Amino acid sequence: MADAIRSLTLSHVVLPLPTPVSDAKVLTGRQKPLTESVLLFVEVTTEEGHQGMGFSYSKRAGGPAQYTHLKEVAEVAIGQDPADIDRIYQSLMWAGASVGRSGVATQAVAALDVALWDLKARRADLPLAKLLGSYRDSCRVYNTSGGFLQASLEEIKDKASASLEAGIGGIKIKVGQPDWRTDLDRVAAMREHLGDGPLMVDANQQWDRATARRMCRALEEHDLIWIEEPLDAWDAIGHADLSRTFDTPIATGEMLTSVPEHMALLDAGYRGIVQPDAPRIGGITPFLRFATLAAHQGLALAPHFAMEIHLHLAAAYPTEPWVEHFEWLNPLFDERIDIHDGRMWVPDRPGLGFTLSERMRELTVDSVTIGRS
Repeated sequence: MADAIRSLTLSHVVLPLPTPVSDAKVLTGRQKPLTESVLLFVEVTTEEGHQGMGFSYSKRAGGPAQYTHLKEVAEVAIGQDPADIDRIYQSLMWAGASVGRSGVATQAVAALDVALWDLKARRADLPLAKLLGSYRDSCRVYNTSGGFLQASLEEIKDKASASLEAGIGGIKIKVGQPDWRTDLDRVAAMREHLGDGPLMVDANQQWDRATARRMCRALEEHDLIWIEEPLDAWDAIGHADLSRTFDTPIATGEMLTSVPEHMALLDAGYRGIVQPDAPRIGGITPFLRFATLAAHQGLALAPHFAMEIHLHLAAAYPTEPWVEHFEWLNPLFDERIDIHDGRMWVPDRPGLGFTLSERMRELTVDSVTIGRS
C-alpha cells in the first residue's frame, strides 16, 4: 500500500530584519526600505508518520496572499501519495487555475512542493542533494547582505572583510543609484579593497537599456564575476543582448515566477548566468525542470536567496555554481550551514537538513492544519 498525506500545517511567519536595508529601488523612489521577510512554512505528515518541511517567502508584499492561497488549494493534496510530487504539484496548480500559473499562485505552492522533496529525501535517509544526484559536496559561496546601499563604503568594506574571514569566498554589492558616478566610485573602492577576489554587483533592475550598456562598458575594467539585473527583470531581449555584447557575464532571473518566464531568456538567446529562485519559480519541481533546460544551453547557475534550499539544488547542477549567502533566516532554524575555504558545504543530515526553531514558532502570526493532525 502506498503512503498518503495525512495533514499539512501552514504557518504565516513575520521575521523582522536586524537593520532595514535599501537597494537601488529605494534610492530611486520605487520602494521603501526592507524591514522584514514574510515566510510561508509547510509541515507535511503522512499516514506512515513521515514528515517534511518547506517554505517560501515574500519581501514587502505578498506574504498574506501566499498563505491565503495555499489554505484554499492545499486540501487537494490530502490523501495523495507524497512520492508523486509532480502530480501533486499539477493538482495544486489546477485547483488555483483561475489566478494563473505564476506570481503568488506558484510562490504559495512552492512551500508545499519543497516540503514534499524534503520528506522524500528524509524517507530515503539522504541529503536532498544526494537524492537528486549531486555533482559536488560543496559550492562556491558569496555574500550579499553586507553590500546594501544604506551602508557607507567603509561599512561595506568592514562587512566584506568579516565575510571573508568567516570563510565566504565572494562579495556582492548593490549599484543602480541615481548618480552613476557614485556606483563606479564604490565599485572601484571595493575592487581595491578585495584585490583580485571575486566581486559581483547588482543593479536591481534600475537601468534602462542605454544606461545599462554604458554602465556595463564602464564596469568591464573591474573584472567582475557578474553584473546582476541591469534591466527590468522581464526584459529578456535586453538581457540577452547585454549577455552577448560584454565580456563580464550578465546575471538575472531571481524575480521570475514560472518556467515560461525563465524560458523567455533562453528563447531570446541569453548567454549569461541564470538565477532561478525555487520559492519564487514554484518550488523544487519547476526549478529542476528549468535547470535541465539551462544546463542543456550551457548556462552557469547562481540561485537567488534561500541558501537552505538552493545549496542542495546547486550541488546537483552539472557545472560549478555559486550560492548566495544571507544569514537573515538563521533564527528560524536550529542548524547552521558549514562554510569555509570560500565554499558552502552540503549538510550530511537527511532532507534539507534543517529543523524549525522555537523562534520560528514565536514569530508565527497565524497557523492552520489541513487534514487529520
